[in-house]
Amino acid sequence: MSERIGVFGGTFDPIHVGHLAAAVNVHHSLALDRLLLVVANVPWQKIGSRTVSAADDRLAMVEAAVDGIPGLEACSIELERGGPSYTADTLAELQERHREAELYLVVGSDVAPWLDTWERIDEVRSRCVLVVVTRPGSPAFEAVGWRTERVEIPSLDISSTDLRERVADGRPLDFLVTPPVIRVIRERGLYCGGADERRPDLSGDTGTS
Repeated sequence: MSERIGVFGGTFDPIHVGHLAAAVNVHHSLALDRLLLVVANVPWQKIGSRTVSAADDRLAMVEAAVDGIPGLEACSIELERGGPSYTADTLAELQERHREAELYLVVGSDVAPWLDTWERIDEVRSRCVLVVVTRPGSPAFEAVGWRTERVEIPSLDISSTDLRERVADGRPLDFLVTPPVIRVIRERGLYCGGADERRPDLSGDTGTS
């Protein structure tokens, strides 16, 4: 049987329990062999909307978050490639590395309607099964032309923007971010420069905030 690999891309700035809940539920529901949390090097659709933390800091947080969680892996493929991060390039490289694998691209239901804004979306569509993560009561989304799966997860309304502001304001992150990630944030002095400027974020190619 071919390996079933989930690909959950994002900025992860920071990664929080909402991301992890989505990851473990998709891994379980689709019986994936493993699920890669792919850290964006340069999330091109966020350029100009806000300052993004250094890629190695965001990778360190993801590595801390998934340590000891069966089936979940931090993935640095986009950092290794350098430059702007495009899902089409990442899927192509993963297919080259794992020729017999079937890839499952994980996106939130808030991201799915914007897929047509991604670079070379036809290539993305041809290389993967689209997994749309939904919450109870979410409206149905029909991804025309895609092979799709839908996975419902608990409703956790957590915002990475709010988490960054919490650090800047000295408010607690407990139960929103896992203790290992909190340690990385403190050790590296992340998010202490003030709250983000609030601008629209269309949650583009790489998926999460």
